[in-house]
Amino acid sequence: MALYGTFVNGGLIIVGSLLGLLFTKIPERYKETVMHGIGLAVILIGLQMAFSTKVIIVVLLSLLLGAIVGELLRVEERLNDLGHWIGSKFTVAEDSGSISQGFVTASLIFVVGAMAIIGALDSGIRGDHEVLITKGILDGFVALVLTTTLGFGVVLSVIPVVLYQGSIALLATQIENWIPDTFLNGLIVELTAVGGILIVAIGLNMLKIVQIRIGNLLPSILTVVLVYYIYQLF
Repeated sequence: MALYGTFVNGGLIIVGSLLGLLFTKIPERYKETVMHGIGLAVILIGLQMAFSTKVIIVVLLSLLLGAIVGELLRVEERLNDLGHWIGSKFTVAEDSGSISQGFVTASLIFVVGAMAIIGALDSGIRGDHEVLITKGILDGFVALVLTTTLGFGVVLSVIPVVLYQGSIALLATQIENWIPDTFLNGLIVELTAVGGILIVAIGLNMLKIVQIRIGNLLPSILTVVLVYYIYQLF
């Protein structure tokens, strides 16, 4: 079953988030310090991914093109609107802005990453769910910690995670018929690097060092495919 790993990943995020709700009443200074720790760890993870690139110009052009597309489409604004809309449907002791922040932040952390892509591809191509199950364990722990500081919105991130990874896994069942292995392997490396840069941006936002409109950089995940294809032609 191609979606088994995705469902396990989603289930562990839900479990971690629900457990995190039990610890939301801890003192604010503890939450702040924990968030700083998470932010630093997120930056480290992002840097490790970003340094995997073999062709830095592909990463740069993908980010530039993705930023232009994102600003034109106002992706960040639409993501926040979605988070507010979802938040308004739940009667909890938090405002919709807080729920939106938790939803968007957690979604980006769980979706943008090498394990999400590679794990979903493994599930679809080889029926091997080990990577996604491992990712699910990590995501569940991160969800627990994030929920203590960002609240209920974190659990809602399971929706884009399941849709994103599930779509990749289903497409992967046919991907070998469309894309040569050599191209696919190289693309995953550069896709991982672009994702790493976005994760670094998430960490910087969590530390409140700068406020980057990460949502408007998300199209880079798609533009890297076009840029890498053109690079391969030359």
